[in-house]
Amino acid sequence: MKTRELFQIDLPSNPERLPAFREELRAWLVHQPWDEHQLCDIILAVDEALTNVIRHGYKNQSDQPIYFTAMALNGDGEPPGIEIRIRDYGQQVDLSKIAGRDLGDIRPGGLGVHLIRAMMSSADYFHAPGGGLLLIMRKSLNHTGKSQE
Repeated sequence: MKTRELFQIDLPSNPERLPAFREELRAWLVHQPWDEHQLCDIILAVDEALTNVIRHGYKNQSDQPIYFTAMALNGDGEPPGIEIRIRDYGQQVDLSKIAGRDLGDIRPGGLGVHLIRAMMSSADYFHAPGGGLLLIMRKSLNHTGKSQE
């Protein structure tokens, strides 16, 4: 698969770092062919994923590593888009249990996985070698996301 560009950054699991990171990601994404709604969807999905890593994987420890990679994709028979990888070394969980809470349960929180899956074309979780999880999210340029409906 051909890539046009790559954006990589190592983050601490500190939620205070997320606003600056979102700005860095936005600055990279604006040079891609996304419209404003798609750009916001990507940033929201990434923010939710990172928040989940911090809260659930690292139990709010603020000094643990998170490895972030975004690749702009163009080629090899797939639609143009983006692939995002988020790697942590936090607590491994049963992958079948990674799901948002029941949408009928009206209360704050618990919607991150729903949002990620709605905003992105795909979101797949894997146990990573050495512990932790790897989340691979993709969004094709023609995917508008359920937030647009």
